[in-house]
Amino acid sequence: MAVKRPWVTPEEVKAYTDHKEIAERDDIKLKTDIFRAEQKVISITHNNFSDEKLEEMPEPIKVAVMILAEAYANNSIKKSQKQIKSETFDDYSYSLESGIIDIDELDLDYLLADFVQDSRKGNIVMRITAV
Repeated sequence: MAVKRPWVTPEEVKAYTDHKEIAERDDIKLKTDIFRAEQKVISITHNNFSDEKLEEMPEPIKVAVMILAEAYANNSIKKSQKQIKSETFDDYSYSLESGIIDIDELDLDYLLADFVQDSRKGNIVMRITAV
């Protein structure tokens, strides 16, 4: 029996996160973040995990989905908040970081490496002849 989606629940993401805003995020929005995270994992691995022999989602995949879902939720929250990036008063100035997480820099490769499938479709036949 194949593992059904979603692979993680909003409650699991809330338990994982250290961010108060994410822990208080509406379940409907977290489900969307989880869906996006699952699609990202499928895209990276070229694997939809529909293998009938797979009874339970492997832990590294669940962890990767939780990390991605948290990042998507964080980015959604941060983008909706208007923050001053920098301000100057006479001889004093300060700047604030946006808080947006770069999804590509989450270092998920080591979690997903064992599950990457060959993305090539079909067979390639190459014939070489001597001239």
